[in-house]
Amino acid sequence: MSLIIKDECINCDVCEPECPNGAISQGEDIYVIDPNLCTECVGHHGEPQCIEVCPVDCISKDPAHVEDHESLYQKYLKLIQ
Repeated sequence: MSLIIKDECINCDVCEPECPNGAISQGEDIYVIDPNLCTECVGHHGEPQCIEVCPVDCISKDPAHVEDHESLYQKYLKLIQ
């Protein structure tokens, strides 16, 4: 499952540089996460780094993009090629 940034985002800019896959970018109003690039940091870190640094806890799992650990790992392998 990829992650999603909710409306509570305060555009503090701390999540974007933490994403090892470049999945986070500035959207029209708040930061957004590209589900095609988000691996929840599988392959890079034990925990999603954006969630770790977010000061307002506005990042959560995206129910519209459900993936298991193996799927996230396979996506990671494709991204690092």
